[in-house]
Amino acid sequence: MELQCPSLFEQSAYIAGAWVDETTLPRVPVINPSTRAVIGSVPQVTEEQVAHAVECAQAALQDWRNWSSRERASVLREWGRLVEHHRDDLAIILCSEQGKPLHEARAEITQAANYLDWFAEEARRIYGDNIPAPRRNQRIRVLHQPVGVCGAFTSWTFPASMVARRVGAALAAGCTVILHPDPRTPFSALALCALGENAGLPRGVLSVLTGAAGPIRSTLLAHPDVRKVSFTGPIEAGKQLMSQCASTVKKMSLELGANCPFIVFSDADIDLAVKGALDARFRHTGQAAMCANRFFVHEDVYETFVARLVSKVALLKVGDGLDEGVQIGPLISEEAVARIEALIGEAVSMGATVAAGGVRVRPDSGFFRPTVLTDVKPDMRVCGDEVLGPVASVLPFRDEDDVITLANDTRTGLAAYFYTADISRAFRVMEALECGVVGVNDSLVFNEVAPFGGIKESGMGREGASSGIEEYLEAKYVCFGNLER
Repeated sequence: MELQCPSLFEQSAYIAGAWVDETTLPRVPVINPSTRAVIGSVPQVTEEQVAHAVECAQAALQDWRNWSSRERASVLREWGRLVEHHRDDLAIILCSEQGKPLHEARAEITQAANYLDWFAEEARRIYGDNIPAPRRNQRIRVLHQPVGVCGAFTSWTFPASMVARRVGAALAAGCTVILHPDPRTPFSALALCALGENAGLPRGVLSVLTGAAGPIRSTLLAHPDVRKVSFTGPIEAGKQLMSQCASTVKKMSLELGANCPFIVFSDADIDLAVKGALDARFRHTGQAAMCANRFFVHEDVYETFVARLVSKVALLKVGDGLDEGVQIGPLISEEAVARIEALIGEAVSMGATVAAGGVRVRPDSGFFRPTVLTDVKPDMRVCGDEVLGPVASVLPFRDEDDVITLANDTRTGLAAYFYTADISRAFRVMEALECGVVGVNDSLVFNEVAPFGGIKESGMGREGASSGIEEYLEAKYVCFGNLER
């Protein structure tokens, strides 16, 4: 990697203000999914080092929570400024470990800076409440105070913005954080941590633990001083974390799987809907929970929509994210590619038709051609939980009530998108869809000012907006009684 600031490529864990390489366990290699070459490695931290991080975070909490909101905001704002200043280097690091196209990586870094800046402002808006008391000689106040030490587990899908969205909120609230980034993409989190250190984060306020998840999670989840856990990952892993947190009744935020529907009604602007479909399915190479999985298109415009979508998909450029003009990068691993092949093969065997793509770029590569499937049935596995790949399954529908039933017929409920010119229908469908986020005539709806999160088995809690910082606060009711009047 050719970086203007090479020190941002950090290959050490960060524990209580110190960069740590010494460990008794083997180092963990990190692979570039485009080239399948090892680009670096990080230490596998031990359970003792995890416990030390918790101890230091608990000690640092006592001071950090007493910083004024203006002081915490100042550090976060400077951190966001440094992230934006080093955007190009951070994007190269992100692209090299995760694979997404460079222009998307740059946009993600800018979004990370936006989250830090947003929560810098929200730190100064942690308001309490003054409640009229039922008795004349009482006064009631409600304080909002930091939860305490937080464990954060982030995904490889957005290895920079997800860190800023989660850590920024916790730090703004006055919490301390122990972060474990996905072992496939640790370098973005470590680079952000280095900039946070430069911005003035005190020792112990943030630790970044590297290596495989097992020993890190088990130690953090069992530790009584860790009072809040936030996690992004598969549904079953999230359920397991819930059970592990039960013994100490930790507060939780979960961002789990999704199966997002995309609906095109007969009165929709088809060109706008096709553009929205490209953004909703093929950005990030389809490797994001909020990507649309199932495309329900009214039978009156089905053929037109499919033809235009296929023509646009055929023009998408696939390749190494660092190459100029690339729009579709590699899948994160060989296992991910094999899973996509299996889903498509199973669908075709059950009657689906490959209208575009459907195969790897080369037999031995991690690049998969953007794919459109037609003649798909709702009970096919490709219409099940999130696909995490560049595959759009298109299904016709006839009736509004029926398509809402189909859209809601899933155990998850993160996001949904639909296109219509009928404002009355827009309100009906918006209210009927069972999910946490709805895009109406738009699919690029995610930003720092709005609450992000799902319902049902997509998880619990919200990130971004004022809701994001509330997840890291506890309400304390205080009653002053027997006051003289």
